Amino acid sequence: MNSTGTMACRLAAAALVLAGLFALLPGSTDSTQQKRAKKPDAAQIRRDSIAATVRTDSVRRVERARATADSLRVVEENLARRRADSIKAAQLRRLPNQAFALGERLVFDVNYGYVTAGEAVLSIPAHDSVSGRQCYRVEVAINSSTSFSVFYRVEDRYLTFIDVETLAPWQFEQHIREGGYRRDFVANFDQRRGIATTTDGGTYETPRYVHDIMSAFYYVRSLDLSTMQKGDELELKNFYKDKTHDLVVRVLGREELEVEAGTFRTIVVEPLVREGGLFKSEGRIVVWLTDDERKVPVRVNTKVVIGSIDTELREYSGLRGPINARIK
Repeated sequence: MNSTGTMACRLAAAALVLAGLFALLPGSTDSTQQKRAKKPDAAQIRRDSIAATVRTDSVRRVERARATADSLRVVEENLARRRADSIKAAQLRRLPNQAFALGERLVFDVNYGYVTAGEAVLSIPAHDSVSGRQCYRVEVAINSSTSFSVFYRVEDRYLTFIDVETLAPWQFEQHIREGGYRRDFVANFDQRRGIATTTDGGTYETPRYVHDIMSAFYYVRSLDLSTMQKGDELELKNFYKDKTHDLVVRVLGREELEVEAGTFRTIVVEPLVREGGLFKSEGRIVVWLTDDERKVPVRVNTKVVIGSIDTELREYSGLRGPINARIK
């Protein structure tokens, strides 16, 4: 190689060395750009932090909204269930009744042995509204005769308000005046909620459609007893004083019976209850009902403190229809 070629090679090598050194110098443009690319940007960090916070808040808001929606759904479901239960509770039964109606009046002689001791009148003189329901106002009045009152005075009053559709009572009153014994008692029935409140100051849970002793009697009259045989029983619930009692009505058989009001085919029943009768019962109560749709009471035999009392039908009026069981 000549001197000129050698010189050119050396110059090229020197240029490469200088280029390498220049690239390593602090003032190099490429190095500065690289360092700038690696250095964190504070504004970007703030933006990223804000964005992350916004995302977190958004997620939380979504979760809160979902939880609120779930809570509202549960509340609405509970309210809907309660409304349904309330509507169901407000829906009361409807029972057929061909036995009695407004205007019925039954008059009985109350006999103690061979003596006519007094008179009993069972009547339905009016419709009354109780607890927003149309009711039969059923009254029972029992009075001893003037001659018998010398020995034992009786002036009893019973009152019950029987729902026209459900045939269950909303109110019962008892006002007893027998000799020196006196008692005034009132029970109010909430048939929707199953609660009885009394003038004795008590509040008691009761079965739905619970009866008092009078309403139970009229309810049994409304039932179809035509297929019942001796020994058959009906089971009811009867509230009196401060508790609910089982009330069983047992069929004793059928008889033809003559009283002052006429001669009738009857079905004989025995209510197995010891409290709340027409007198203070101390033993059996046996009732003869006309063996037809009316089931009018023709005779009642009752054991009381002073002996046995027979109550027999003397006259009747205002019945719902004819007594087909009347023979003559």
